[in-house]
Parts: sequence; structure tokens; C-alpha cells
Amino acid sequence: MEKILIVSGPLIALFDKSDLFHRQCVEFIKNTKANLITTIASVTETLHLLDFNRNAQLDFLEWASLGAIEVYPIENRDFFRIKELINKYKDLPMDFADACLVLLAEKLNLNKIATIDSDFTIYRIKGKQKFQIVLKYNK
Repeated sequence: MEKILIVSGPLIALFDKSDLFHRQCVEFIKNTKANLITTIASVTETLHLLDFNRNAQLDFLEWASLGAIEVYPIENRDFFRIKELINKYKDLPMDFADACLVLLAEKLNLNKIATIDSDFTIYRIKGKQKFQIVLKYNK
């Protein structure tokens, strides 16, 4: 089955009805047949940014617990590469959650990503390969 990386932006929009991208993200989730892949860093970021509504956080956790997303681990040996990525893209700046997803793209040989942020048009997998963005992004 196809796998698509997903960042926190679409996850937040999915559970925040006031988000400009809410409808778009709901439609994407309804229509995708792919497995959605993320890291605990993106889960943490999603929960943190949904902190305005405890029910939204609980709904997200329930949705995730039902297998809507696959959460891949980040291990100690990954921190050196994450540090390299954050340093390489320090002018953006790249945050930890985004660096974890670029690392995961490299480890799993994935290039499709669901995002509403333009940073992934700049990031490269292994310094060369572009991401294929499967959602429109916010400039």
C-alpha cells in the first residue's frame, strides 16, 4: 500500500473547524487510500497546537489510536542527522518535527508528503530529491 508522510498542519486543520484548510484536509483524509506516516514529534506538535480545545485533542488521540496514522519512532542514532538537517535549513528555520519527517523520508525512501506549508518545497531528501506535495500549501 502507498505511504504518504503527513505533517502536523493538516492534522491540526482536520480537528480545528476554524482552520482555513479544514475542509481541504477533511476531503484529503476521506479520499486518500494511502497509509499516513508521521513521527511522535508531529503528534506532539499537533496536540500542542490544539491546546485551545481539550475535546479536539481527545478527538485527535482517539482518531490516531484507531490506526488513522502510523507513528514511526525517532531513535538516539537519528539525532545526528536531525541536527545536520536543522543546521542546513537554519535560514527557514527548520523545526524538529519537520527535520524528523525529512529523516523519515530518507529512512523509508518516501517522497510524498501531505502538508499545507511551503517549507517542504525547499527541503530535499538526501540533499537531492524533491518532495511531492499532495496537498496545496500555504505561501
